[in-house]
Amino acid sequence: MTARRSGSRLEGEIERCRGENQWEKIPELVKQLAAKPLQNDDLSELLLGEAKLQQYLKENPIKQGTSARGQRPRLAEVRKHLTAALERGNLKPEFLQEATLLMGKLSYVEGDHREALLQYSRVNLDDMQLVGAPVYRLSMIAEAYATKGLCLEKLPAASPSLSGRPADRDQEILTCYEKSGDIALLYLQEVEKALSAGLQNRSPKPGPVSQEQELGYFLETGLQRAHVIHFKNGNLTRGVGRFREILRAIETRTTQNLRMTIARQLAEILLRGMCEQSYWSPLEDPPPQSPLDDPHCPTSSSRDYALSRRPRVYSGENLFCPQENTEEALLLLLISESMANRDAVLSRIPEHSADRVISLQSASVVYDLLTIALGRRGQYEMLSECLERAMKFAFEEFHLWYQLALSLMAAGEVSILVFSISLPPHCVIGCSDAELGISVVAQSLSPTDHLAAFYLALQLAVSRQIPEALGYVRQALQLQGDDVHSLHLLALLLSAQKHYHDALNIIEMALSEYPENFMLLFTKVKLETLCHGPEEALLTCKHMLQIWKSCYNLTNPRRRCEKIYTWNYGHSLYIHAVVYIGMLKPAEALACTQEAASLFPLSHNVLFMKGQVAELRGNTEEAKRWYEEALSISPTHVKSMQRMFRMDLCSASCWNCINEEQKEVKDEQSDLRAPPTEPGRFQSFSFLYRAKDQNMHRFVSII
Repeated sequence: MTARRSGSRLEGEIERCRGENQWEKIPELVKQLAAKPLQNDDLSELLLGEAKLQQYLKENPIKQGTSARGQRPRLAEVRKHLTAALERGNLKPEFLQEATLLMGKLSYVEGDHREALLQYSRVNLDDMQLVGAPVYRLSMIAEAYATKGLCLEKLPAASPSLSGRPADRDQEILTCYEKSGDIALLYLQEVEKALSAGLQNRSPKPGPVSQEQELGYFLETGLQRAHVIHFKNGNLTRGVGRFREILRAIETRTTQNLRMTIARQLAEILLRGMCEQSYWSPLEDPPPQSPLDDPHCPTSSSRDYALSRRPRVYSGENLFCPQENTEEALLLLLISESMANRDAVLSRIPEHSADRVISLQSASVVYDLLTIALGRRGQYEMLSECLERAMKFAFEEFHLWYQLALSLMAAGEVSILVFSISLPPHCVIGCSDAELGISVVAQSLSPTDHLAAFYLALQLAVSRQIPEALGYVRQALQLQGDDVHSLHLLALLLSAQKHYHDALNIIEMALSEYPENFMLLFTKVKLETLCHGPEEALLTCKHMLQIWKSCYNLTNPRRRCEKIYTWNYGHSLYIHAVVYIGMLKPAEALACTQEAASLFPLSHNVLFMKGQVAELRGNTEEAKRWYEEALSISPTHVKSMQRMFRMDLCSASCWNCINEEQKEVKDEQSDLRAPPTEPGRFQSFSFLYRAKDQNMHRFVSII
């Protein structure tokens, strides 16, 4: 009695190890099989052959589309064990079937597909019982169906070992894969159920979470190959149905990544390949004829096989069932988003960098599809909520931050847009490089188009490649000599090289063709100030106001042009103020600034100009107040920061520190009065570096 109980425990332990893929324990357990030498010798051969084959596949995994080869002596040893178990004929019928299935699997691993099909023909897979079968046998049957499908795919249709029409053969391949996938889901559910029961029986305390079961090449093929063939054959209806069958099965830890991938793929099909008219609910039977399917595809739209035992599915009275394609796609994407957030790799250590990139890429695809689905419905607030959940693993990831910024902007919140754009300055450079590349291609495809040459010159100018930009803008002018934009760009490029007189000549030539172009007039004022002084620039400013009055009818303004004319007028006033400050006329500059402020009260440029007028009049405190208000509106306004720095540097405490330095500092004091646009800003750093005042730290932060 004791020996029988011991044998039962041993058989149960062997069965458990086979079900949990603990093949390294099998050889030790085989040594303990000694109760019935004759039968157990054959069973030992079977177990040793299976364990060595599984260990070989674990160490030499099969790659997609190839067979695992190498270390042939180990496979020969596996065949020796299985042949010994089969030839003696002492095995029980169920173990004899298992040995035959393992022999077929071994033949496929060795690359002999006909021999594998011959082995499977000796065992009728459809007659093997699933009800009451041990867990490990479910895995063997699922792998056998997948291996049979692989062999049928690899052998040519005219092979002597195959019979029947090509359509029947294709259907048999699909049936093998679908049966393999269903039985694989059932196997994984039973493994997880057994592991959970084992943990509960071993200890009343909650134990650690068990490791997830490895699928392996054959089970993974059975789960993923069927829908690929359906879509390849043009049977979209059956492919969508197969996706839904896998997703409705009760989830296990092993299939979580697979479910996330399938949910994302199904959502993409629903969004891009299915309309509302061709949609059917998951609980409804698919239509017999669907416009989604290839009319030349002979495959049926419904499953044409039955299993004695199927994987468990989610069921209940209060389950939600979508009624349209966008609704189902959104449900799938929200599930995928939840799984992506749960499995996101948050660690920033170098060892996890590869896993972090993979999880981020997977999540980005989900959020891109969510953007499409929710954007169609105008649900930008919901989209922003989803994207906010991704921020925990989106550190310095411009794409997700930019998606969040756009969703918030669409929802009426734009504050985060500034942060997302300022986050990665290299991305802006990358965009400029991309635009430059596009402009190069456009110009090469259309060398006689002046606009292509102009935009290429513009992108080169943005990239600070001034000589190259000059070459292309001159080429644009050769093609279209009176193009106002090319003429203006040429003048700006010449001014960038400090050829101010040449630039002014270009502007005057352009104004002879376009006398009412305000942008040309603005540039002319700047150039005249540098070339001829502010007195002549003031005449151009007055001419601008006369043009504005003649173009804009104050009694009946056109609405669509009103903003343009108002902006032109305000900018004219601003230019007037700049010129008057250069002429040291604070009263006139103040009048222009006040009128500009009535048009643009929240313009940081106008507030900065008020500060300059106050500084010109000697009101230092008032000037500081205007500069601070300008910075409160635009914290990155460099000119305001520069003027505040100069004013603080000229304070009494700073001058006391400066006077104690060497005599060479006196030669640089004139730079303190340099205009904001002059290089004196950089020379003032020498004063800052020498000063010892405690307030200098604030100046460093300002600069």
